[in-house]
Amino acid sequence: MRHRVATFKINRSSSHVRALLANAVCSLIDHGQIKTTLVRAKRIRQLAEQMVTYGKRGDLHARRLAVAKLHNPTLVKKLFDEVAPGFKERQGGYTRIIKLGKRIGDAAEMALLSFVENDEQVKAAKKAAEAPAAEAPAAEAPAAEEK
Repeated sequence: MRHRVATFKINRSSSHVRALLANAVCSLIDHGQIKTTLVRAKRIRQLAEQMVTYGKRGDLHARRLAVAKLHNPTLVKKLFDEVAPGFKERQGGYTRIIKLGKRIGDAAEMALLSFVENDEQVKAAKKAAEAPAAEAPAAEAPAAEEK
């Protein structure tokens, strides 16, 4: 029985799972989003968020830990220089999983795993949302005066 065993069943050996996760996280860092099965996406999310946390720390030890897990120094550099600094204000939850339905061939649940908006995108969206709200009362005021 599997009482209190909190792992996802990917049906591979542990070394194969580690390699699969490292390659998937590297693809996520490189492309920004990946399409995979739901179970894999949930497992990839754990490692991806850990890597972004390492990137936010930014020290040499965190960089070495990330290279040890991902085995790709060029993508670790991209993670530390481009991806992670965008999440400085966020305290976690760097990725999102969007369910896509069942795959045609074997009816496996598919999902899209992507990074959420970084801090600059969130600030720009807030400014854009506040600007029309501030202009709306000003536009209605002259119309009320004319009547």
